[in-house]
Amino acid sequence: MANVLNTDKQIAVIGALAEGSSIRSIERITGVHRDTIMRLGVKVGQGCTTLMDAKMRDLPCTRLELDEIWGFIGKKEVRVRPTDDPSLGDIWTFCAIDADTKLVPAFKVGDRNATTATAFLKDLEKRMRNRVQISTDGLSAYVQAMEKTFAGNADYGQIVKVYGSEELPNRRYSPPEVISSEKIIVSGRPKWELISTSYIERLNATTRLHMRRLTRLTLAFSKKRENFEAAVGLHFAYYNFVKRHNTLRCTPAMAAGIEGSFWSVGDLLEAVA
Repeated sequence: MANVLNTDKQIAVIGALAEGSSIRSIERITGVHRDTIMRLGVKVGQGCTTLMDAKMRDLPCTRLELDEIWGFIGKKEVRVRPTDDPSLGDIWTFCAIDADTKLVPAFKVGDRNATTATAFLKDLEKRMRNRVQISTDGLSAYVQAMEKTFAGNADYGQIVKVYGSEELPNRRYSPPEVISSEKIIVSGRPKWELISTSYIERLNATTRLHMRRLTRLTLAFSKKRENFEAAVGLHFAYYNFVKRHNTLRCTPAMAAGIEGSFWSVGDLLEAVA
């Protein structure tokens, strides 16, 4: 890939991808063919996943919020036929955020079930230095997964929201109204006032904004799981190491003590080369 595009072109392409530009718009702006953009994005995204796996170790996090965000590959689950490729359909990205540093220490792409939740939490647990407080929504898969992974070495609480079912006129694509929410202590001794999913829900909004594949009501989607996973890796590496967080006045990686300075897109490309 380095023999095809010079460094400046690679920086322009990856920077635009990380900021949520579509592949065809990047093609029009940079003059780089969309197939080349796709190959570069997959290569860099896979490198970003490897980079995060190496960097996110012995983390000083104390309060984590977890959630999962929906997407699809090829077509939505309701349109998948028995003869279709089994990799097509709905796909979920489990992710965590440190409420203090806004760092995303781990993510996992898979189905929304106990198997993926357990694999995600097992990976998350080995990256923590201290006992942590964890907050999630009411997904039952988390309860079983927590017992198998953290094994009592975490304070865990859920915030369960009750949604209304009545549809409002002219609001076809709006989410249902939240009628009530309840905090539940599942295990350990979590601080009641800190049981929340506000930060992770805000992260989901950022993720949908910067990942064209996850933007609601869009024409963009991944045709292959490999492409989807690479896009997720690129997004979270850019978020952790390059994107300045306004309230922190630095990047999440700097706030967590992983890095001592700001990274540019060029630094990110150099790190994953």
